[in-house]
Amino acid sequence: MRRRVVYDITRLLTRVFARTPNGIDRVDFSFADYFLRDGEPRRSGLVMTPFGPRVLSSIAAREAIDNVRRHWGEDAEPESDEQFISIAAAIDQSSGPVPKVSVARRGQYAEALSWIGRHGLPIGESPAKFLNGSGVYLNVSQFPLGIDGFFHWLDRRSSVDSVFFIHDLLPIETPEYFRPMERPRHLRRLKTLARYGRAAITSTAITRNSLIRQLTALGRPDMPVLVAPLPADPTFVSASGQRFPVSRHPYFVMCGTLEPRKNHLLVLHVWRDLIAQFGRAAPKLLLVGERGWENEHIIDLLDRCPALQGPVIRASGLTTPSLKRLLLGARALLMPSFAEGYGLPVVEAIAAGVPVIASDIPVFHEVGGGRLLTIDPTDGPAWRSAICQFWRDESPERKVCQTKIEGYVTPDWPSFFDKVEHFLQSLAGPDRP
Repeated sequence: MRRRVVYDITRLLTRVFARTPNGIDRVDFSFADYFLRDGEPRRSGLVMTPFGPRVLSSIAAREAIDNVRRHWGEDAEPESDEQFISIAAAIDQSSGPVPKVSVARRGQYAEALSWIGRHGLPIGESPAKFLNGSGVYLNVSQFPLGIDGFFHWLDRRSSVDSVFFIHDLLPIETPEYFRPMERPRHLRRLKTLARYGRAAITSTAITRNSLIRQLTALGRPDMPVLVAPLPADPTFVSASGQRFPVSRHPYFVMCGTLEPRKNHLLVLHVWRDLIAQFGRAAPKLLLVGERGWENEHIIDLLDRCPALQGPVIRASGLTTPSLKRLLLGARALLMPSFAEGYGLPVVEAIAAGVPVIASDIPVFHEVGGGRLLTIDPTDGPAWRSAICQFWRDESPERKVCQTKIEGYVTPDWPSFFDKVEHFLQSLAGPDRP
């Protein structure tokens, strides 16, 4: 029999106020979707409240996460998505400035109030009662792992196995790419993990090894850590979208928050050079991502460089089906990051059969398995050369990359959760359900 599990959906519920999901949101939802399916009475969602942690009824938890997905528009076809239609038109547009494409979604307040009306507040029961003194508390979002007080209830219930997904240790390893408060916040997360955690999950061996070093320094060298590479959202694996070309004009896609670690500046300087040489014939560049932090130089280039007005299109608030469709029409996904914990867009692009040009960093070698074209993230001329090669219709370099990913079976969610279930079961002693 599978173990009792309470899955923390606190952060996921707050994402009803986001227009569309980011990478962690999609992973968080995939876990919630798995652990809250089929009305399993031994599993439900937990919410951190002012009254302490509360476990919702399975019906209330399921409704709550479905409301979030519905608000994100994840079931909408791109042809009915005005965001997608606007971007496709902007790629085709031959000249003139292109406005930033961003569409707000409505109705989240009504759905939230309707849900509260059906289920009331305060809601649910204590995790101690639901888990019957044992079982698993699972947190994938890392929220609110940096606040020790939210987890005091675990101190008194040592038979509950608390398991946390640690996505990366970048704020500690490369603090120069983050806001100043991120490093101490992430250190607090690891201290909370060391104090209350029974086990951890990571998506790469690189992150696992870094985590074990940190846990050893915190007195927990014995903590079990599962490496489970994250699959792409099933949308990227499906055959839908192949029949509809997005644009006649060639374009590339870059996915990621506008912040220094993603290395947008290198790509923007390459594009300014391409436009100077090729004019309107130069490929378009689609930047998909929200505005981040410490990005003044990026924003200045985008807003004030006349050459980039038109060839570079900024988009945020894309649904997953629309993002997939745009990837399918692109010459390649560009990922010139200086550092990554995993790089979910790379996995998504490979799953969809789209070539990837990425940074020559260890995590992309682990995740890409030799199927990416990797280039030093500081080598602008090499990036320019690769983009020019992939731009051509009959590019042999692009065909080589395409051949490497054809037939590649990416990680899938059923196998992923089989691994997670086995790991959770391995933590239980003979008397721990």
